Amino acid sequence: MSTVHGAGLSPFVRKVRIALKEKGIAYDLDPVVPFNVSGEFKKMSPLGKIPVYTPKPGIHIPDSSVIIAYLERTQPKPALYPENPEDMARALFLEEFGDSGVVAAGGPVFFQRIIGPRLMGQPTDEALVRDCLENKLPPLLAWLEEQVNGNDFLVGKAFSVADIGITSPFVNLSHAGEQVDAALYPNLARYIARMFERPSIKELIQEERAFFQ
Repeated sequence: MSTVHGAGLSPFVRKVRIALKEKGIAYDLDPVVPFNVSGEFKKMSPLGKIPVYTPKPGIHIPDSSVIIAYLERTQPKPALYPENPEDMARALFLEEFGDSGVVAAGGPVFFQRIIGPRLMGQPTDEALVRDCLENKLPPLLAWLEEQVNGNDFLVGKAFSVADIGITSPFVNLSHAGEQVDAALYPNLARYIARMFERPSIKELIQEERAFFQ
């Protein structure tokens, strides 16, 4: 059986797990925490980051985007990448927007409210949380509000890597007690609520919430 190395609460690990569930690929989760990783892990992931995917003995693939691309090549159906070249480019950018934009702006909220106090005994930096919620996230949410525009999916008429990349960091924000303001971003709020109900995502959210109980 294949293995995903990485902590389940990571938005990047979640991306890979969603893709695996969508494609019906069985896997084991090796809950590697990305702090002070071992030398052995760095042989699999030279940058020391999670996730790493091991599809077979001796093959180790780091980086969530690379892993999903690999899964698409090895098991094309159901497809997570659009066929149309322009749609493909848009989907890849939206995935990156989630990875580099939403994770960077919202990740500190999750760390300050969950990881720091619960796992590391650190006090929450409320000023940092407010800066993220009031300054860094709003421009990204406003842009996403325009991209969703009432559609079921971000690109075309099918669930894709774009939806995975955008939805995953919002799960972390939800764990940290934050929801998309439906008064300000009605399209985005409906879209995220719908994505949270998708079986491949809902199952992981329920599993992760058990961590907080």
